[in-house]
Amino acid sequence: MLAVICEKSVLLQCPCGGAPANIFLLLAMVAGIWLLASWIKRVLKKKGDSLMNKIAKIAIVVVLIAAVAVVIAVKQNKSGQNTTIPGGEVAVQQVPTEYKPEHLTGKGLPALIDVGAGTCIPCKMMAPILEELKKELADRLMVQFVDLNKFPDAAQTYRIRFMPTQIFYDATGKELFRHEGFFSKEDILAKWKELGVDLALTKAQR
Repeated sequence: MLAVICEKSVLLQCPCGGAPANIFLLLAMVAGIWLLASWIKRVLKKKGDSLMNKIAKIAIVVVLIAAVAVVIAVKQNKSGQNTTIPGGEVAVQQVPTEYKPEHLTGKGLPALIDVGAGTCIPCKMMAPILEELKKELADRLMVQFVDLNKFPDAAQTYRIRFMPTQIFYDATGKELFRHEGFFSKEDILAKWKELGVDLALTKAQR
């Protein structure tokens, strides 16, 4: 699992995710600095090279590292979900109203909200299950997937730590239970039953 910084919380996702793994980037930078320091120490101790040659070698390596850092920063900027607002300020793309808990729940039906990302393998495995539940239980259960690649702010809105996370709400919009990771269709239906919500499928639907 890779740790991904999302707003003020730490979000964990599978290695297949497309989001930048900031904690690993930080570790790589620390390792790079340590290696650079070791190399500089060896260069300075090396005999036969003039002081100017040593300084030139060190300067070239430092410039190359700075160039790589700039490229990484630009790439992360372009791949982010930020948008520019009048005045030149940058704002994080907000979660649309239709994906907020208050819009998806409390409408007379229990709701299952799955929060993940389209690039996450467990999330992809959940997709057909969610589609089946949405079709089979259309009149008994509201099912919705919220993609954090499109709306990273949703991680904070739904207090997400891992992807995917399934959140169970009753008909009034009260959260009953949440599960982190892949959750099979059978386990989802069993959990609803355990929570006292009858979503039994007919024989034809099975």
